[in-house]
Amino acid sequence: MARQLPESNAGYRDRGFWEARYRLEGAAVPGEWFGGLERFRGLLEAEVKPGDSVLVLGCGNSALSYDLFQLGYTNITSIDYSVACITSMKNRYAHCPGLHWAVMDARALTFTDKSFDVVLEKGTLDSLMVEEKDPWNVSHEATQLLDKVLMEVSRVLRPGGRFISITFAQPHFRKRHYAQAAYGWSIRHATYGDGFHYFFYVMAKGEELSPSDLALGQSLHLRPRSPSPIRFLQDSDGENYLSTIEL
Repeated sequence: MARQLPESNAGYRDRGFWEARYRLEGAAVPGEWFGGLERFRGLLEAEVKPGDSVLVLGCGNSALSYDLFQLGYTNITSIDYSVACITSMKNRYAHCPGLHWAVMDARALTFTDKSFDVVLEKGTLDSLMVEEKDPWNVSHEATQLLDKVLMEVSRVLRPGGRFISITFAQPHFRKRHYAQAAYGWSIRHATYGDGFHYFFYVMAKGEELSPSDLALGQSLHLRPRSPSPIRFLQDSDGENYLSTIEL
């Protein structure tokens, strides 16, 4: 089945677009931005223990939650703001008692403080930044949008918990957003992939930022740098635009 694409990149931030797409696709054709679990399994297993309570943000129709369940992770809550998506996923994986599904906006989580050992996102934050043209000068709107999500992630993480972010965004662009002292975590990252590399960020709640990361986070609030050339992000034949965003 051909993927439904929005008229412009702005559509990837539109709830109505995703609602229509998931009504069409359901969970029958999993969408795997940045590859399936096997691409980064070793990195993930080093951070997540089978008994951990895991929250997956913006799950979409990815098979990631189910694949984790198959590996023995049996306490996974997956959220998405699309009703059609969650309804479809709940029906598809009704035979998996350890998988829980909820319609929810990542900017306003309804979970209590310190609810999860791990919060995991794969491409969800990237979808919030698809309209940005200059990775050095991210708009105030996008910065605030990410901050709302990250503050919620920090709030629901338990001390010693990990926030895992899987993205194509390079450290000199993305770490500035993660390296805010208010979140109360440290940052490290690894890469995976052949040819084109993806980035696997781990934020450990309760650990301090290194001086260099703290300075990087502070740079987010300084005067904008000189503009970079505008990049055209969407490929008309697929979602390869995800390979060109550097935010």
